[in-house]
Amino acid sequence: MTDAASPPADLSFEDALARLEGIVSRLESGQAPLEESITLYEEGARLKSLCEDRLKAAQLRVEKIVVGADGQAKGVQPAEFG
Repeated sequence: MTDAASPPADLSFEDALARLEGIVSRLESGQAPLEESITLYEEGARLKSLCEDRLKAAQLRVEKIVVGADGQAKGVQPAEFG
């Protein structure tokens, strides 16, 4: 079992998500003892937060390409989500 401390700062989104999916699978199986389930849940909550932070940072970096009347790209502006 992995350490229940905060995930490393250099953990990629993909690795964090894969670990989170593994935790969810283990918890859903019902095979983990109570103490392990609690530890897994706590780690999962930290990984979920990390993934949300990484997605928000990526969202802020996305820009929308602005196309002029002639069909040519004329610049970019912040994308609007929501």
